[in-house]
Amino acid sequence: MSDLSHVDESGAVRMVDVGAKPDQRRRARARAFVTMQPETAERLRTLPKGDALTTAQLAGIMAAKRTADLIPLCHPLALSHVSVDLEVGDGGVEIVADAATTAQTGVEMEALTAASVAALTVYDMAKAVDKTMRFAVELVEKVKE
Repeated sequence: MSDLSHVDESGAVRMVDVGAKPDQRRRARARAFVTMQPETAERLRTLPKGDALTTAQLAGIMAAKRTADLIPLCHPLALSHVSVDLEVGDGGVEIVADAATTAQTGVEMEALTAASVAALTVYDMAKAVDKTMRFAVELVEKVKE
């Protein structure tokens, strides 16, 4: 159990103490892909609920800023940058989320949260017209400068 950073020697969950670590510039990038029917991809800006792409972009940015409220053992971070870009293709939507901070701990959870919530938002907005949608999220890059 001691190999898991959020579990102590007795098996209890804990927030990692990063107090002794120096502040460093940190960046992370996450990617999500929402697979859907080509007809759905063409309609993403004109769905019954509105423009799914702009809504998903804003939802992802807002989610990155609230990551510590959503993931119990994450440290609250002052983010210096968050971006969420969505690109529509025939098979769906690619979402790329970037997050940056200067802190004692990494920012990958914020990037992953942004990509995940943006994907969930696309899904929510298009679910009435496409029951076949699926999505996956992955960490693409984590950098400590």
